[in-house]
Amino acid sequence: MWKVFYDLLLQAYEQFGYQPLFIKIALAFIFIAVFATLIAYIVILVRRWRAYIHDKRLASITPKIEDLITEEVLLNEKLGIEPVDEIEFNQDAITDKIYKQKWVRQAMIDILISYRKNFRGEVGDLLRKLYIDMNLTKDSFDKMKTLRWEKKIRAVMELTQMDIQISDVTILPLTNSSNSSLRAAARNAYIQLSKNEPFKFFDIATEPLLPWDQLDMFKIITTTKDIQIPNFSRWVSYSTNKSVVSFCLKLIAYYDQQSAIPAVMELLNNKDHYFRADAIACLGKLSAEATEPKLIKIYEHQPLICQIEILKAIGQIASGRNLEFLKQELAYSANFDIRMNAARAIISHGTEESKAIVDELLETSYDENKLIIKHCLNPLIK
Repeated sequence: MWKVFYDLLLQAYEQFGYQPLFIKIALAFIFIAVFATLIAYIVILVRRWRAYIHDKRLASITPKIEDLITEEVLLNEKLGIEPVDEIEFNQDAITDKIYKQKWVRQAMIDILISYRKNFRGEVGDLLRKLYIDMNLTKDSFDKMKTLRWEKKIRAVMELTQMDIQISDVTILPLTNSSNSSLRAAARNAYIQLSKNEPFKFFDIATEPLLPWDQLDMFKIITTTKDIQIPNFSRWVSYSTNKSVVSFCLKLIAYYDQQSAIPAVMELLNNKDHYFRADAIACLGKLSAEATEPKLIKIYEHQPLICQIEILKAIGQIASGRNLEFLKQELAYSANFDIRMNAARAIISHGTEESKAIVDELLETSYDENKLIIKHCLNPLIK
């Protein structure tokens, strides 16, 4: 049989040698395409087979793991009577030889994390103790040592969920990783796990804080219990990472850090107009009344984005000193966005004087400005 197959291959090779060049090239491409397709199908089949075997094994071990958690944690008779740190688990149960297998230990970690997301207080603390007593921390830290970034991310998430401290020498370099997913995971973990300086990684950040990273970090910062909030003006003044400064401006506004106003005002001299716009927006949210004269002074020389932020800031500060300025912008500006934001700023003052100006403009303005004012007066439109 092998001789017949060999003879056929030899005959095909000889025939191939007699073909024109373009036929040879076409046949070579056909052979490569068929070979690549076969390889792809084989890889898909192998992966599906592995996934099937993994799911089947997982289905068989999950009930045993859940029974262990139920007996040792959820139904533990000492829970609520003794301090969690002093509760001892059944050593025969947690040292069962089945829990020495790597895939079983990973399944145990995943299920413990799933349970801990749903249980807080002493039950959550006892789940964490079970994770530690079974030495599952070693498995997570071992993943930190691999070169594969997806495993590092998994390790960081596991240790964060189980509230296990990661040394600065291990986690800080990851907060500046070139891989955006790993970088985001490490930064979020550092904020949650660091007890004293949760924002220390801002000092070394050279990679940008992407918009979606900022959203995740903002949620974590504002929801993490007992987090140490520093004065973010420190990074506004000294950081060379523009995205860090921009993010700090948002945090300054959220935490109403009035002491940061001088540092924020320094950014009004920055050459980057997007920076200036962020700084102006921050001053408005801080209701920094003392900065109004400066904002009015620089208004004429600013690009549109900064002018709009100045109008918004004056409306938020609402001191009433610059209503005439806002009236002039609404009445005479050729730019629609300027007029719209000037109208909103006047209305947001909510004083008798501002209402009188609105009434006057409704009587004297041309039709488009009247529509703008009526639009801004509608409480259902933001």
